[in-house]
Amino acid sequence: MNARVGAVVMAVLLALYIGLVAQRAWLLLVSGEPVGVAMGAALVVLPVVAAWALWRELAFGISAQRLAKLLEAEGAIPDEELDVRQSGRPDRAQADALFPAYRTDVEEHPDDWRAWFRLGMAYDGAGDRTRARQAVRTAIALEKAGSVR
Repeated sequence: MNARVGAVVMAVLLALYIGLVAQRAWLLLVSGEPVGVAMGAALVVLPVVAAWALWRELAFGISAQRLAKLLEAEGAIPDEELDVRQSGRPDRAQADALFPAYRTDVEEHPDDWRAWFRLGMAYDGAGDRTRARQAVRTAIALEKAGSVR
């Protein structure tokens, strides 16, 4: 629940930022000064990019949460727990020992979103956020396409 509150707070702050930048862009565009108009035109791009990034991240989070609930309802959420160091990072040896099973599952069922989502969870548990997001994005795309075992 704390992550959800944090995401909402950040989304609201980014929306506020988008609004303020858009307002400044408008003021510069209508100033009539060539430099102001050029700066205003450049500032129009920032809110558009920020709004796109906000939408993309929120859509990813909502889709990932939906898949997690589906997997949980099926009783297919991995139940392995990793020991963590004092720094909060998982024990690398334990994490490395878990990957072969999840990687094999993806190799055997490349069109199954469940296998990809579990692989993403394994990567996330090991602290590899980049690969975790890639695997979860693949799971989302497969689930939307209707791929099933």
